[in-house]
Amino acid sequence: MAGTTEQRLARIEAQLAIGQLPMRYALAVDQRDLDAWVALFVPDVHLGRHGRGREALRAYIEPQLRWFYRSVHLLAGHRIELGPEGIPATATGQVYCRAEHEVGDRWIVMAIRYDDTYRLVDGEWLFERRRERHWYAADVSEHPQSVGFDSWGTGGAPALPGADRAWHGFWAGEPDAPTHRPAAGPAPG
Repeated sequence: MAGTTEQRLARIEAQLAIGQLPMRYALAVDQRDLDAWVALFVPDVHLGRHGRGREALRAYIEPQLRWFYRSVHLLAGHRIELGPEGIPATATGQVYCRAEHEVGDRWIVMAIRYDDTYRLVDGEWLFERRRERHWYAADVSEHPQSVGFDSWGTGGAPALPGADRAWHGFWAGEPDAPTHRPAAGPAPG
């Protein structure tokens, strides 16, 4: 590990602090603690057409959290890539998650990958952007394939695994590729 002792220590501290963000996020969602949840994001978080800032984020997420009663978000791995700075101020990461949601009389299970961007703000690591991508969302009694990988109606065909460039390269030109997979959509650019 190159760099000064100060730079190396700052990178280790960044890894540790960023590593806590996904768990804090999962707890805030499952506990419906909106104050804790929005505080995990940079103050100027950009929501595209939904606005900018933590209050806009809160207004966007609160109705979504009312779609389901109970939830459990189980995290399984976190990759963190610190920015190139000697003392990092930016980072990216990916987190795997299995989430379960009580939706009326259904128990929806989702396989998720979060693609994250992190930024250091006033000495605290926060989410700058969190993109949720699904492999499937189906009732626990359903096979994901039998319901088009989305019986909950999360917004069309799940993005994964088709959003990953390596996935397309792996299957390219394969005449005997599995037939049960849905069309992956356009290759990521």
